Amino acid sequence: MSKVEAIEQQIEELSPAELAAFRSWYAAFDAEAWDRQFEADVKAGRLDGMADKALRAHTSGQSTKR
Repeated sequence: MSKVEAIEQQIEELSPAELAAFRSWYAAFDAEAWDRQFEADVKAGRLDGMADKALRAHTSGQSTKR
């Protein structure tokens, strides 16, 4: 049995209260991981092309207020 399968089995055995606590913890954990990856991508310049494209679109009048 893989680690993931073992974790899945343990999650299936959680009580509703335990599952709610796990969901809350995992949402925060996942958000922090996403934030770290986003920050690393920004520092590495991986988003520069998209930012430049968006700025060019905006300055050429292709964006609208909502």
